[in-house]
Amino acid sequence: MKLFVYHTPELTPTDHLPDCAVVIDVLRATTTIATVLEASAEAVQTFSDIQQLMTVSEQWLPEKRIRAGERGGTKVEGFDLGNSPLDCNPETVGGKRFFLTTTNGTRALQRVQKAPTVITAAMINRQAAVNYIVENQPETVWLVGSGWEGGYSLEDTVCAGAIAHALISNDPQSVEVSNDEVIAASALYTQWHDNLLEMFHRSSHGQRLLRLNGHEDLQYCAKSDIVDVLPIQKEPGVLVKFS
Repeated sequence: MKLFVYHTPELTPTDHLPDCAVVIDVLRATTTIATVLEASAEAVQTFSDIQQLMTVSEQWLPEKRIRAGERGGTKVEGFDLGNSPLDCNPETVGGKRFFLTTTNGTRALQRVQKAPTVITAAMINRQAAVNYIVENQPETVWLVGSGWEGGYSLEDTVCAGAIAHALISNDPQSVEVSNDEVIAASALYTQWHDNLLEMFHRSSHGQRLLRLNGHEDLQYCAKSDIVDVLPIQKEPGVLVKFS
């Protein structure tokens, strides 16, 4: 297995795709996606463009849809929800199509949506992603951070490092470290794995969320392996619970 880490979707190769792409946006899109599917939403459909989301979601009955999204960390005006995973309980999202647009994570999903397999990961479902990769043994795996508006983000890299560290520890002989970013991400995770919340507080996006009263979101997003759900792409932009 050839393992790559890319800090942002803009850094991924443009002339080919991996057998399996793992999209990571810990604060908060992929944390929210896993939470929504655990809460029994019918599916999560992602959009980078707000108007496109509005057009497509109009085809669903109001009681069968949730429009959720943020720009700059704040809820899109007129939407049902922002991008806080804490708002996504079974009473709110159960049985509904969850239409989601975010500043960074949905753009990363769009970049790799034509790969044969696309899954999403966050710290809360890290082990589910690791289990899927170990069981299916794709030949090439990209761990793709979403970053922030094209820039590096600590929280996505530490999650990529957590996945890479687990894969390499599980079977060092079968995993080929294919770029230096894998080593750097694994080292970051090794340094901070016991204190992820402090790291998230120090990160630029964590600071942004704290200014928006997002402390509880940070606490939730920093938890490891509390959700045993793997979101997997069923069709471009549409994620369902892997079973």
